[in-house]
Amino acid sequence: MLVTALIEARQSMGMSQRALATRIGVPALQIKRLERGVGSVATLTAVMAALDFRLTGIAPGKDLAAQLRACRLRRGLTVVDVAARAKLSRTTVASLERGGGTVASLLRLLKVVAPRARRRAQERVYWSEGDKADRDVRFTPPEFLAKINDAFGAIDLDPCGHELSPVVAKRRILLEEGGDGFVDDWSGGFAFVNPPFSETLLWLKRAHQQWSCGNVGSIVCLVPARTDSRWFHETLTVQADIFLLLGRVRFADIRGRSQHTPFSLMLVAFGTSAQQRERWEEIAEGYWMARSRGLASLPDRPVVDDDAARDIDAALDQQAQARLGAGDALLGVGGLEGQVDDFARRQPEAAAHVRLRQQQGPRSALRQPQAAAKV
Repeated sequence: MLVTALIEARQSMGMSQRALATRIGVPALQIKRLERGVGSVATLTAVMAALDFRLTGIAPGKDLAAQLRACRLRRGLTVVDVAARAKLSRTTVASLERGGGTVASLLRLLKVVAPRARRRAQERVYWSEGDKADRDVRFTPPEFLAKINDAFGAIDLDPCGHELSPVVAKRRILLEEGGDGFVDDWSGGFAFVNPPFSETLLWLKRAHQQWSCGNVGSIVCLVPARTDSRWFHETLTVQADIFLLLGRVRFADIRGRSQHTPFSLMLVAFGTSAQQRERWEEIAEGYWMARSRGLASLPDRPVVDDDAARDIDAALDQQAQARLGAGDALLGVGGLEGQVDDFARRQPEAAAHVRLRQQQGPRSALRQPQAAAKV
């Protein structure tokens, strides 16, 4: 199911296996193997990031490894329990929770800890059904581009250009000519980005990366005003200047017909000057958002993924494993609860996790391992 959804995601973006391999910097053979269910989890997670492929039906977490561990903890299971049910070794389960392992092992683990995991449905990002090949291709109107030039200057680079686009830039990266803005290095003093809206987050991350490494002096992106991603709150609101546009912009398609966007838009600017932003505010309707004061990571709930929580779980797993071996190696329940209390004192924000494991841990740790379930 997961592999099939990955193939569909790649094909829906009109991307070949070779193009995807180039984008993430691996041989094309690795993508072919992955789409047969063979390969490493590291390659899988890189492909998921490149395709903006996200899962639902799985616990919160900063990455897939953290989500797997959070799913296990949510169900009150130890590594021993999960290994028995998934018919995997404890070492393999631990490796998967650290971001390692194989795709085949991952699929078996998901059936136990997150049986309802599936691809999260993408938002509607095009204006009308139209032809599948071009419904995501829309061109910034000339009058809007004139304001961009007025406020930010001449455009040096259009990294996601189109041969029919009215954007005038010193350099354009065109797919029609074999270019790829995700692979080719950006350059110039100012880049304007009006990306395919189905890949908005990917293009914003690419713009941020190219600006951060100094390839481009300043970048302005015209994108839908979607603020629900963790990356938006943790990175963009801190490092970028965001202008919320009032009203809708009328874009043109490849046939010359125009239509207003059915969603709100925003400008995301990297490296622009105060004078440029002031000029933009004078000639465009809307306002600049105030920047966040600092980078404050959003917590994953209900599981606290930190060192104290890992220590707690390690102690509980140690107890369960010791029960399977020599009796004198068993960690006493009282001693375990003392360790949990100590962890809670050292890491107050893990209190919710501590209470959950105090209730579930001793019971699940002391029970005998169950027979492996059919998966």
